[in-house]
Amino acid sequence: MPPLAPHAITGQPVLLAVALLEVVTLAGLVATVVLLRRERRENQELRERLVVLPPTRARQAAGWAVKTVVDTAQRVRERGIVGGLVMAPIEDLTRWATEDREEIAAVAAPDGTVTILFSDIEDSTALNEKLGDSAWVRVLAAHDRLVRGQVRRQRGHVVKSQGDGYMVVFGSAVAAVEAAVRIQRGVGSGRALRRTPVKVRIGIHEGTAVAREGDYFGRNVAVAARVAAAADGGQILVTDEVRDALGSSGRDLVEHGEAELKGLSGTHALWLVAD
Repeated sequence: MPPLAPHAITGQPVLLAVALLEVVTLAGLVATVVLLRRERRENQELRERLVVLPPTRARQAAGWAVKTVVDTAQRVRERGIVGGLVMAPIEDLTRWATEDREEIAAVAAPDGTVTILFSDIEDSTALNEKLGDSAWVRVLAAHDRLVRGQVRRQRGHVVKSQGDGYMVVFGSAVAAVEAAVRIQRGVGSGRALRRTPVKVRIGIHEGTAVAREGDYFGRNVAVAARVAAAADGGQILVTDEVRDALGSSGRDLVEHGEAELKGLSGTHALWLVAD
């Protein structure tokens, strides 16, 4: 066999490289076509499923959020909570204190006394109807942050909270009145409360909540609740017991007169905290 020409020898690697390149290119084209077809098929299946799919998670979440807001406001109205905490039956007031026995005992002074504060928003039912459920829930949330923040600052304890109403206990009258004053000052702060001014009424009474036997005296709790009910929006009313306990704290009080308190006998001297 005659020897191969030099150019034939050097050309073989080139031909092999070209052939390999063609194979790789063809494989790439095949893979691309397969991927395109698969993508087209998946897109078609997705479009078909979208026709019968339920709402997306985003729409579901939005719907749940709106439903929660509306349901919350609806429950507040249905249960009569708005404006109702301070006028709850004395039996309920006593039960709430009993259920929170340990927490109240932890706050009480060494002699077993506590200062009891009740508060709620004046004319809250009408305000709810005026604002609508969504805006009203935002107002309640801002009001809740304000009240709980001041209670924590004065080392108090929220015994009961329903809608716009609160029952709170403090270890001293000074702490309770200080929290009340700061709540009244803070009502006009924050976006929700600035846009929708609310008037909070507060009543404070000091008495024995924990007897030596561990019993709770519901009358003192009831007095505080009824004092709050006697207040107008923006007012802080306190009893003689609180006035005496404040002593020389520097807090000015103005005589508010005698008042009859629902479910309690006799009349009670009330004092207005002058801020």
